[in-house]
Amino acid sequence: MFKIAAFLKPYRKEVILGPLFKLLEAVLELLLPTVVALIVNNGIGGHDSAYVYRMGGVMLLMSLLGFGSSMICQHYAARASQGFGTSLRNKLFVHISGLSWAELDRLGTPSLINRVTNDVNQLQVAVAMLIRLVVRAPFICIGAIIMSMILDFRLSLILLAATPVFGLILYFIITRSSPLYRKTQQKLDRLAQVLSENLSGVRVIRAFAKGRREKERFDAASEDLTATAIRVGRIAAWLNPMTSVVVNAAIIAILWAGGIRINAGSLSQGEIIAFINYVTQILLALIVVSNLVILFTKAASSAARVNEVLETQPSVRESGSGAVPKADPSSPAIAFKHVSFRYHTTGELALQDITVNIGRGQTVGIIGSTGSGKSTFINLIARFYDPAEGSVEVGGSDVRAYPLEQLRSKIGLVPQKAVLFTGTIADNLRWGKPEATAEELRQAAAVAQAEEFILKSPDGMDTQVARGGQNLSGGQKQRLTIARAVVGRPEILILDDSASALDFATDAALRRALKEYSAEMTVLLVSQRVSTVRQADRIIVFEEGRIAGTGSHQELLETCAEYREICASQLSAEEVQG
Repeated sequence: MFKIAAFLKPYRKEVILGPLFKLLEAVLELLLPTVVALIVNNGIGGHDSAYVYRMGGVMLLMSLLGFGSSMICQHYAARASQGFGTSLRNKLFVHISGLSWAELDRLGTPSLINRVTNDVNQLQVAVAMLIRLVVRAPFICIGAIIMSMILDFRLSLILLAATPVFGLILYFIITRSSPLYRKTQQKLDRLAQVLSENLSGVRVIRAFAKGRREKERFDAASEDLTATAIRVGRIAAWLNPMTSVVVNAAIIAILWAGGIRINAGSLSQGEIIAFINYVTQILLALIVVSNLVILFTKAASSAARVNEVLETQPSVRESGSGAVPKADPSSPAIAFKHVSFRYHTTGELALQDITVNIGRGQTVGIIGSTGSGKSTFINLIARFYDPAEGSVEVGGSDVRAYPLEQLRSKIGLVPQKAVLFTGTIADNLRWGKPEATAEELRQAAAVAQAEEFILKSPDGMDTQVARGGQNLSGGQKQRLTIARAVVGRPEILILDDSASALDFATDAALRRALKEYSAEMTVLLVSQRVSTVRQADRIIVFEEGRIAGTGSHQELLETCAEYREICASQLSAEEVQG
């Protein structure tokens, strides 16, 4: 938690003044039982009503002053905790946005969402309680013991004897509950993951009639979380009763010993009343301390999870220091030089010794079986991952020499899964070029074969896109994502199986339009369809992480057995040779 405390620096004033005002309230609260003792002994005992009214007025003034101090502290605590939470959430979001795909895959989306929301909220509450109660509660405990010692030292020894017992109780609860709070957060992540999968895949679940199976899976994750929460709840539930037993036992001992002292005439009635008030204050403060122990144990678990994210460094680091010089026009658009890659340091190679050059302005088809390494190949071009061995060059320069923003501005990527954002169609297309004019948007839509359905929409380019593009068909979403990549006229356009929802005629029209739109654009068509890649200038065939063959359609039919097998599985003999 000390690392995260750095986010409280802008709120030094609130963190310092808040506890001071709370301390003033605690001081006034500690003085009240002594005033009550004076009223009982001097006012009531001496039948002096004026003294009772005068001291009663002092008590009222002290109460009002304490109330005002408490409200000021509440104000500072709210400002500091909410500001701290906002700063921490913003920092987490920026940091997560800078992580590479490897780290995002490892941490997982549901877990990251939980850490940004639930864990930060837990820390916000801890900050508020830190300002409001962390100083006050121990001060009340210690102050009440000191005041009781001033009243009667012998009776206060009973309270001192109860202190180590309370310390043992706290130690017992903390050591057993802390690991369980961490497990609870992990199981909450698991529950969020199952829920996320169910909500995003609800149509598939219903299509396969797997609702009951998914309900059982969710119930299992929920029951696992519940069992852990109940277990930690049972341990935490012992804290207040055990505290109350210890303090109430101390009260009984004080009343018994105090009664003997009063009968002996060595202790006044007012003093025993004040003493009991101090013991009650200690009891209430200990209950607060008990709850703070639980709260800060949870917060410590949340802080560890947040720190884990903040300490995670991206494996793909910004290494380019400035603009990369213009490449020699004779250099290839993309060059792979003996590139090997694995997703995990101890895992198998996803790509093995890949060496290939792709010329400027070429349309290159990339084909292969599922899991052959096609998507991994293109992800290295945009430097979403770094190769384990070898180098990837764009425009004659190693991708690691580019600033990431400059590298990715050269590349238009259309991923396998069409992702759109809430807003208008125009808003989504301008992701590819923020300053794009209406004419540029229209041209990009025409190239992507999206213009027709956009014009049919009542609001045209201003048509609202629902969350995730749920108000659009799969083919419409794919065409809009292609238009989004095309509008910026990138040097390299990568279509990662992004025409799978298009019919053959639209797919063919798209390829023709891309060729006409920019003859200088290097286009990579990643697909499992032979019909999509057969007209490409060049085809690269992947098989189990290696390049099995490269060449034109006719050349590969003669030289590459893997390509012939793919063609035979999709086309008739006449279509293969056509």
